[in-house]
Amino acid sequence: MKPAVRIGCGAGFWGDSGEGPSQLVESGEIDYLVLDYLAEITMSLLARARAKDPQAGYATDFPELIARLAPQLKARGIRVVSNAGGVHPEACRAAIEQRLAALGVSLRVAIVTGDDLLPRAAEFADCREMFSAAALPAKLWSMNAYLGAFPIAAALDAGADIVLTGRCVDSAETLGALIHEFRWSAQDFDLLAAGSLAGHVIECGAQATGGIATDWRAAVADWDRMGFPIAICRPDGRFIATKPAGSGGRVVPETIAEQIVYEIGDPAAYLLPDVSCDFRAVQLRAVGPDRVEVSGARGHAPGAHYKVSATWQDGYRSGGTMMIGGVDAVAKAEAVAEAILRRTRRLFAARGLADYRRSDVELLGTESNWGANARRRDTRELILKLNVHHDERAALEIFSREFIPPATAMAQGITGFAGGRPSTTPMVRLFSCLVPKSAVPIAIDGQPYLPPAVEYGAAQRSPASTVPVAALEGPTTMVPLIALAYGRSGDKGDLCNIGVLARRPEFLPLLQAQLGADAVRGYLGHFVQGRAERFDWPGLGGFNFVLHEALGGGGTASLRHDPQGKLMAQILMDFPMTVPRAWCAAGGLLEGADGDPR
Repeated sequence: MKPAVRIGCGAGFWGDSGEGPSQLVESGEIDYLVLDYLAEITMSLLARARAKDPQAGYATDFPELIARLAPQLKARGIRVVSNAGGVHPEACRAAIEQRLAALGVSLRVAIVTGDDLLPRAAEFADCREMFSAAALPAKLWSMNAYLGAFPIAAALDAGADIVLTGRCVDSAETLGALIHEFRWSAQDFDLLAAGSLAGHVIECGAQATGGIATDWRAAVADWDRMGFPIAICRPDGRFIATKPAGSGGRVVPETIAEQIVYEIGDPAAYLLPDVSCDFRAVQLRAVGPDRVEVSGARGHAPGAHYKVSATWQDGYRSGGTMMIGGVDAVAKAEAVAEAILRRTRRLFAARGLADYRRSDVELLGTESNWGANARRRDTRELILKLNVHHDERAALEIFSREFIPPATAMAQGITGFAGGRPSTTPMVRLFSCLVPKSAVPIAIDGQPYLPPAVEYGAAQRSPASTVPVAALEGPTTMVPLIALAYGRSGDKGDLCNIGVLARRPEFLPLLQAQLGADAVRGYLGHFVQGRAERFDWPGLGGFNFVLHEALGGGGTASLRHDPQGKLMAQILMDFPMTVPRAWCAAGGLLEGADGDPR
C-alpha cells in the first residue's frame, strides 16, 4: 500500500479551462487525474444530443484532451477517472480508443454504466419528487441515478488506465481511486467519508485554490495562472489540500473551508451512495505554504436508495437584455419592462393566447439582487434583463419580435441588445427522486457488477444549536457581516445553501445571536419563498443556512440572472451586525471597520 496517493482535479465543470489537466499532468505531482463534467442540466442536453445523433451524448472535447495528454499519462503512470461519458460512455470510449490507436499509445479504457434510467422510466412512475412530492412527469428528457465509488474502484482493480462513467456523485471519482489504492471496505464508513470529503474539496477545480473566495484580493494577482487542486491522501483518511508548485492561487484554511461548505445541506448528514457523511468536526490546519491538512470526517451507513435527477420540458422560455442610459435610467427601465409586458399581453389576448406563466425583471447595475437593501437607484446606466415563461412557443415568438422595437418607440438611451432578438427555447425543469439501489443494475464494460454488501442505515441529523448566545454590553456600532465572517453559497435544484464562517472564535456567539434562520430569510425575503434552516458547523466555526424555494426553480428553470445562487453569499455579507464599539477602536478586533468600511 502506498503511504499517500496524489489526486488532482483538472476540471470542475464542462467548459473549465483547458489548462487545468495539462498543468496537473506536467507538474509530475499527481498519481490520478479526475475531471468532473456533469451537472443536472448537462445530462438533459446530452440526452437531447444523443436523440439527434446516436453517436453523441458525451463530453466531446474529452477524447481530444486524452489524446493530447496520452504520452505523458503513459510515461508517468497517471490514471484518469471522469464522468465525461455522459449518457453515452460507449461512444466516448470508442472515440478515445480511436485516437489512442492513431497515436500508438496503449491505455485501457473501462466504462461504468447503469445510471441511465430513461429507457426504464415507466418502471418508476410511482416516484415522488423529493421536495414537492409532485408526480413523475409523463415525458422526460433524462433520468439518471447518482452512482457511487465502488464500481470505479472495481474498474481500477481490473487494470483500467482510464475509467469513464455516466452520472455519479462528483466526489466518487476521487473516492473510487482511494478505495482501490487503500483497499477500504464498504464498512469503513469514517474512511469513506474522509475520501468523499477529499473529492468534495477538489471536485470544483480552482474553487479550492483561491477561486471565488470571499477575500478575493489575496489571490487576485494570480487569477491569470490559477493552480488546480491536488489532494495528497493517506490511508487513515487524512489528506493535504494543495496545488502544483509555482502555480497561482491560494490554499489556506479559509479557501478550503469555503469549498467544504459549498453545496452542502446539513453537515451532519451529507448523503452519498456509499456513506452518510458527518462533516461537523472537520478540522483544517495549515502545514506549510499552500498546504492545508484536512481531518475529522466521520461516516455512517448509507441509505438504501440512489438519488435520481430527471429533467423534463415545462413549456418555453425567452429573454433578452438591453442597456438603458440617462439621468432617469432606473425609472425608464422600469417603464420599458412594464410596457413590453403590457403590449405583449394585449397581443396574446387578441390571438387567444394565455398570459405568461412567469416573468422576471432585473435592473442590473441598480443592486436589484439586494432587494429592499439596494442603494443604487441613482445610476445613469444599467442593463434591463427581462425573462419570460409561457406554455406556447407562439406566444414567445411574439415577445421576441416586440422586445427590440422599444429602441425607437419608448425611452431615449436604449442600446446594446446583447445577442439581438431573443430566442425561444424549451424550459427545462429538474425532478429529483429516490429509487431503490436494488432497482439499478450496474455494469463494468458491459458485465454485471454487484456492489459490496452493506447494512443500510438511517440518516443522522444535526441536533439543536449548542453555540452560546452573546450578550452585548456597553456602546455598540454596526458593521457588515463580511467584517466578522466569510462564506460561500451554492445550489441544489431550488435550494440555496450559504455557509457563514466566523473569522475569529470571538465572533461566533454574536453570529449565533443575530444571524438566525429567520433573520437570514428576512434579509433575503425577496428571493426566499420557502423555509430557512440553520445548522451548526463547530469544526469550521460557523453555520450553514439552507434556504428552500430560493432560486426561482433553480438551473434553467429559473428566470433570474443568477439561477444558481452564486451571488447569495455576497448579498448576505452586507447583513448589518451589531458589535461592541470597542471592537472598532484602535487596537480592537475590528479596527477600521466602524460603520461601513467600504
